[in-house]
Amino acid sequence: MLLSLLLLALALLSLGLALLTVVRVPVWLNWRAALLAGEFGWLLGVAPLLVGGTAWARWPDDAGVAGTAVALSALAVGLFWLPVGRGWWMGRKLTPALTKAFGAAPPRPAVTPGPVQTHDYAPGLALDFYPVRRADGRPAPCVVMVHGGGWDAGDRAQLAGFNRRLTRMGFAVAAISYRLAPKHPWPAQREDTLAAIAWLKARAADLGIDPTRLVLAGRSAGGQIATAVGYSGDPAVRGVVALYAPHDMRFAWSVSREDDALNSLKLMRQFLGGPPEGREEIYDTASGQALVQPGRTPPTLLVHGTIDTLVWVRHSRRLAARLDEAGVPHCLLELPWATHACEFTTLGPAGRLTARAVAHFLAAVTK
Repeated sequence: MLLSLLLLALALLSLGLALLTVVRVPVWLNWRAALLAGEFGWLLGVAPLLVGGTAWARWPDDAGVAGTAVALSALAVGLFWLPVGRGWWMGRKLTPALTKAFGAAPPRPAVTPGPVQTHDYAPGLALDFYPVRRADGRPAPCVVMVHGGGWDAGDRAQLAGFNRRLTRMGFAVAAISYRLAPKHPWPAQREDTLAAIAWLKARAADLGIDPTRLVLAGRSAGGQIATAVGYSGDPAVRGVVALYAPHDMRFAWSVSREDDALNSLKLMRQFLGGPPEGREEIYDTASGQALVQPGRTPPTLLVHGTIDTLVWVRHSRRLAARLDEAGVPHCLLELPWATHACEFTTLGPAGRLTARAVAHFLAAVTK
């Protein structure tokens, strides 16, 4: 009986974690548990499989407790492996959806990535440049990568692995630093990003990049900066990639709470100086959604997890609706099992789909 009770407890623990692939993580639980379940469930599912198998062997001796452990373990295995199945199904439809939105992606060029270079692009601000040399001798498109961190944290090394993958696909990357809140509220981040773009353009020949083929990309807070700056009308910005980011800051304030996982009201006060009343212009210039213009806004790729508790998926849905209304080419890749930072590894289904989507998007909009 004691062993059966232990197996039942393990089955319940596995099921509790596996449920985070279909429901939002409670506020009292670290959101990274949902990230673990969604992206590594294919591996974690082995544990309840073993628990269920052991309980099955004890079923004749203790049918009630052991049988319950078997049932709960089976359910946990199914939930852990559900993202893989969903990811496979979505992957079958991904390329046609991206081709419809942005056109076909040309073949990848033969390239040779170079060592990372660090440059000061403004006083006190640096960027990490990931160079790439194309075999055909042509200058490479450049992705300007804007890190996340709630506007008061994070750094340019945040997506180093992702940046290196982009160079192997034929894109140079400039991962930028920017001034952080609360010492430097908006629009400091916009000014810094624009300064980095100007620096890259001025040194394009030395860096081996095409100054007319830039893409802004960012995750979370960096995604907000990417759309707010990328929608400014610069024709050199061929596209914008935003991963799980807010894009209407008045709406973001309206749904923020002090008792959520991030204390988002505090973050927004630091970033924008306070509530929207009396700061309408500040809020609007920080809102990519308010800056959408037919014929001027560049194509946009959005990626968001449906059960993200840090940044609500409705932020990306609302921007996608505005882009659709304005006739701007766009695609929202919504991942039903995924939460914040879901692209951090290509070992998981969200990471693999995000990498595929970004690769197609970049190739299509910079060709």
